[in-house]
Amino acid sequence: MEVPGSSKKMIATQEEMVEAKLPIPYRDQCAHLLIPLNKCRQAEFYLPWKCESERHTYEKCEYELVMERMLQMQKIREQEAKMKGSQKGQLPIPLIPKTADA
Repeated sequence: MEVPGSSKKMIATQEEMVEAKLPIPYRDQCAHLLIPLNKCRQAEFYLPWKCESERHTYEKCEYELVMERMLQMQKIREQEAKMKGSQKGQLPIPLIPKTADA
């Protein structure tokens, strides 16, 4: 399943997410990583050091989604600033510095 505006595809199906009882806010492009993480957490009685690798991969996926949305929003703001800047002659401070590699 393709999600508009995102480079990541949905891997987990709706049926898998319903079966895993994922809350609706967590049904995103990283849900396929959250399902085994939650299973590991339940099997290990939520001991924080037991499922570190699963948690790390899930949190990395979520971080990448947030950064992707931030870059999209920055591009939209830059386009709007160019439209307004041509009228006023000023540019806003960027959300992410130009030195960042993303």
